[in-house]
Amino acid sequence: MGAMAQNPPNLRPDLAPRLVIDSPRREGQPTIGMVSLGCPKALVDSERILTRLRAEGYAISPDYAGADAVIVNTCGFLDSAKAESLEAIGEALRENGRVIVTGCLGAEPDYITGAHPKVLAVTGPHQYEQVLDAVHGAVPPAPDPFVDLLPATGVRLTPRHFSYLKISEGCNHTCRFCIIPDMRGRLTSRPERAVLREAEKLVEAGVRELLVISQDTSAYGTDWKGPEKFPILPLARELGRLGAWVRLHYVYPYPHVRKLIPLMAEGLVLPYLDIPFQHAHPEVLKRMARPAAAARTLDEIAAWRRDCPEITLRSTFIVGYPGETEAEFQTLLDWLDEAQLDRVGCFQYENVAGARSNALPHHVAPEVKQERWDRFMEKAQAISQAKLAAKVGRRIEVIVDEVDEDGATCRTKADAPEIDGNLFIDEGFKGLAPGDILTVEVEEAGEYDLWGRPV
Repeated sequence: MGAMAQNPPNLRPDLAPRLVIDSPRREGQPTIGMVSLGCPKALVDSERILTRLRAEGYAISPDYAGADAVIVNTCGFLDSAKAESLEAIGEALRENGRVIVTGCLGAEPDYITGAHPKVLAVTGPHQYEQVLDAVHGAVPPAPDPFVDLLPATGVRLTPRHFSYLKISEGCNHTCRFCIIPDMRGRLTSRPERAVLREAEKLVEAGVRELLVISQDTSAYGTDWKGPEKFPILPLARELGRLGAWVRLHYVYPYPHVRKLIPLMAEGLVLPYLDIPFQHAHPEVLKRMARPAAAARTLDEIAAWRRDCPEITLRSTFIVGYPGETEAEFQTLLDWLDEAQLDRVGCFQYENVAGARSNALPHHVAPEVKQERWDRFMEKAQAISQAKLAAKVGRRIEVIVDEVDEDGATCRTKADAPEIDGNLFIDEGFKGLAPGDILTVEVEEAGEYDLWGRPV
């Protein structure tokens, strides 16, 4: 029996990193396995579930053979993600036999039990109590308070030097292609005090990089009735004072995002914006029920770069959306030429059960979607290669992710874990360790990655 299923590397451009499980087991201790699929937000849910279970005396197994039962935290974002989740459930049933299902796909229990009637229980997203009840029923707890010690930061499934920090749940947007609001509800922001307390504990425990995530990061706190109009701004400033790298993900392009840019120029927040533009043609954006202001977006991008020349812009796009014409797609390519985004991911449109876009006319043929995806990614790759080539000879700061006998794998401030590129150090890496932050001189550039040496 091998290690448990992980996110396939190329299914979608927003996958969470590989799980890191390091949990020694005492004699007789009940043990749970975890398969966590989908995005970093789901990974945080997995961490919370395992933290609660560790506090009750359970150990965590990295493989099927060592687990008394397995939790599969599913994704339901796209039909391909649903298929991935069903496959992971089936693998867990074959390899272990005792499986509890949770997560976004858990919002459709009949869909799961129709394919896998032998699962022990199905719960929806962030239904922590129901997951615990299911685990208690399958594997009763047997805690030993003198032996079972819970880390101060809880259970983390990422390397020790970086951590995701979820600041809100849910979303108030009504994009036609998305069912996340149906699965995870409307926006509910965590209190700023709770977010900062968690961040402080993480930094005290050695975390060097905080990756701020939510469904809609720039909307943080707008569900409150308080004097602060845009609570993400003071939160970002306070996080920036903790001494760790702070990286903002899933920043919806509201006008007040421009007020975050000075924090990046000051060095409080990493000069990195992850903004889901989705498309550039106004008619496609209207059919998506997204803001249709691509021209003004170019003006905003220019202003961001003026105020913070070092800023890195990452985005995701959808090609082959229902009704997308060749002319509309060409507008997207032309827009990308002008925008010159640093990091780009792309989805081919898929129907998702419950999404309003399913009913739109003129769906694009699969072979056309693939051809457009190929053309889009070819252009994005050329832009990335040119931007990285311009960094050769520069000295930049990197954080070390891994060190082995062949070298060190690092990331620059322009690179988020797993979804962006790396900087590799092939010589002079002895003595480096994960979490180290150092200055390197860039010596070589590829399409997505850099190579350099310490200075």
